[in-house]
Amino acid sequence: MSTGSGADSAPAPTTHDTKNSARTSMFSSLRIRNYRLFAAGAVVSNTGTWMARITQDWLVLSLTGSSAAVGVTTAMQFLPMLLFGLYGGVIADRFAKRNLLFVTQGAMGLGGLFLAAMTLSGHVEVWHVYLTAFFTGLVTVVDNPARQSFVPELVGPDQVRNAVSLNSANFQSARLIGPAVAGVLTAAVGPGWAFLANGLSFLAPITGLLLMRTGELTPTPLAPRRGKGQLREGLAYVRVHPELIWPIVLIGFIGTFGFNFPIWLSAYADDVFHGGSGLYAAFTTLMAAGSLIGALLAARRRSSRLRMLTATAGLFGVALVAVAAVPSAYVFAALLLPVGALGLTVNVTANSSVQMATDPEMRGRVMSLFMMVFVGGTPFGGPLFGWLTDAYGVRVSFAVGGLVVALASLGVGLILARTAGLRLRVDLRRGRRVVAFVPREGLASGPRARVGALR
Repeated sequence: MSTGSGADSAPAPTTHDTKNSARTSMFSSLRIRNYRLFAAGAVVSNTGTWMARITQDWLVLSLTGSSAAVGVTTAMQFLPMLLFGLYGGVIADRFAKRNLLFVTQGAMGLGGLFLAAMTLSGHVEVWHVYLTAFFTGLVTVVDNPARQSFVPELVGPDQVRNAVSLNSANFQSARLIGPAVAGVLTAAVGPGWAFLANGLSFLAPITGLLLMRTGELTPTPLAPRRGKGQLREGLAYVRVHPELIWPIVLIGFIGTFGFNFPIWLSAYADDVFHGGSGLYAAFTTLMAAGSLIGALLAARRRSSRLRMLTATAGLFGVALVAVAAVPSAYVFAALLLPVGALGLTVNVTANSSVQMATDPEMRGRVMSLFMMVFVGGTPFGGPLFGWLTDAYGVRVSFAVGGLVVALASLGVGLILARTAGLRLRVDLRRGRRVVAFVPREGLASGPRARVGALR
């Protein structure tokens, strides 16, 4: 993202693509060699991560019998992002992204190997899982903004949206494979081998980084190593750009209240439908399949619109409320496909719209704020919805999360419309039935015009 140079210098979504390029743009970023290496390494490590995540959640549930304990594990993993997330963005803006990724990917591999050693030796306890989750969270504080802001260096500004969407598709593809492999490994030889596979999987992205042609990267200017006020500069930049701050606020609500699926799906599988770890893995796989569909559809779009973000977020919240009361395991499983697609569309649209509306020099700090808000609410949301699940049942917990997301989407949508100088027009006369936002008279230039251009 950006420096403090102002809104007018921020890159806007391209609008000049031809119809032919729209048809062939779904995988266009993969034509770039360095991005292919990045994506290939990521799909291997992401598969290992999902193997470990599914196994970790089920291991904690097996050791404690408590959904709240699963929520604590999730909270431990994301608490560092809440506490230190903005500093990770400062680090990402100060150092070469590729060098940072060597360190962070290696550290994550070591964390996986530690948990594998404890589990395979038969000495694993819940606090070992908590410790590993917290360590992984600390590393992620730097890894997330470094990876997010490394993408434009790999593909250039014209392919940022496509690459962000393909990154999500990559992650969701691994989410399809990882739980299935984890379920087979856990049933056949125990959970320790899934953790071992995760630790070794980080060799793939490290190898990809080594093989990259550094001369083909387009590095962004680095912030001074010892510059003062860089953190405040990033916060001030976001504060005066409504096209950044309100999508970040919305994604914070969604991350805190709408993305507690490890708690919800494990409870549905165990307490509601009595299917055990196999059903939990199946639910997670179906969510991933829906998310993959959403990511591939997002890769075809040529721009990120804020109205798409708020509308999809609202539909996501409504879908959670509707699915919460489904009595059949088969219907519940089938509905996880559209839920996953909607959730992923929200994430990709928010991510790419923020990236494309931010100046390059600020990208690490802005994306660290984005990720901090998105996952930093989990230390609150995880224990809260774990407690709601234990106390009132998972159906109530699921519905409450969806209701909050829907209301937050409505509120942010109205604020963005007002900021963009729009008003709601309702015309229900016969043959004219129209409900739409239209420009107010006298829409001025400046921040309102800028948000209006992005709508």
